[in-house]
Amino acid sequence: MKNLKQKMTGNSFLLIITVVLFLIMYGAGMVIFADKGFAKPQMFLNLFISNAGLLVMSMGLTIVMIAGGIDISVGSVTALVCMVCAKQMEQNGASAYAAVLIAIAIGLAFGLVQGFLISYLDIQPFIITLAGLFFGRGMTAVVSKDMISITNKTFLAWANYKIYLPVGSYSKKGNFIPAYIYPTVIIAILIFIVIALIMKFTKFGRSVYAVGGNAQSAMMMGLNVKRIKLKAYLLDGFLAGIGGFLFCLNSCSGFVEQAKGMEMDAISSAVIGGTLLSGGVGTPFGTVFGVLIKGTITSLITTQGTLSSWWVRIVLSALLCFFIVLQSIFASLKKKG
Repeated sequence: MKNLKQKMTGNSFLLIITVVLFLIMYGAGMVIFADKGFAKPQMFLNLFISNAGLLVMSMGLTIVMIAGGIDISVGSVTALVCMVCAKQMEQNGASAYAAVLIAIAIGLAFGLVQGFLISYLDIQPFIITLAGLFFGRGMTAVVSKDMISITNKTFLAWANYKIYLPVGSYSKKGNFIPAYIYPTVIIAILIFIVIALIMKFTKFGRSVYAVGGNAQSAMMMGLNVKRIKLKAYLLDGFLAGIGGFLFCLNSCSGFVEQAKGMEMDAISSAVIGGTLLSGGVGTPFGTVFGVLIKGTITSLITTQGTLSSWWVRIVLSALLCFFIVLQSIFASLKKKG
């Protein structure tokens, strides 16, 4: 009975709830919207295609949240990355390869500055990243107030390159239509694998969990808490830059209002995936399912056709509240046990 209670109060149970919730939601969509192609393999792959950038950013949020921090600036970083890359390629003749470096540099700059202020000056993460949110959005408007569409040939070749898979569906005429993904999906999955390995098997990953669990205990163990937090935010900024570029490959444009609210999508994906807001608990694997749940909600509402797109935010916020309450209940049970 005691072992069962420990399992019930552990992060594994929250992860199970997340996975089961995704399967129920997607299964319901396959049944209800079977006539609209929801059961086709391409519909499932579209979850990854549409959310490749979000998946990468959510990996960064997972790391800083496990370390006991938060970052609400990633949506603005994405908008700034898209706008700067679009302007440099379209108006200043920069190559698509240079745009990749620009995106990474912007993300690292945010990660370094915010990480230093949070870890070494001990300023609240919410305040610093809120300032980063406003700064990033403001700088996006400074770069250009108008929408810039990207016409760079190399960039568009990357954005439109389809990788066909041996699975698919049949048309009404009996022709086989292979399913496909874009390179952005491959990049996002590779990054997820690397982050999962880092958090599971490296000293840095174990240190992040220790710092998020109890910073004082981690310090007594001889860990450099400030340096670990700075590295966590640097990695978060790096992933925000890459995620922003993947998002740009999906939108092929830059404009001021781009990726608005994306920071909350990333945070909710991590929380729904089992990452505790208090730190010390979470897995990149769970975050993947958090992203898939967000994508499924969007697909269900889009396929339904009559509901406003704002229902995605409403449902996502309700799920976020539900999982936060669950986390609180399990934390209380753990203390009593």
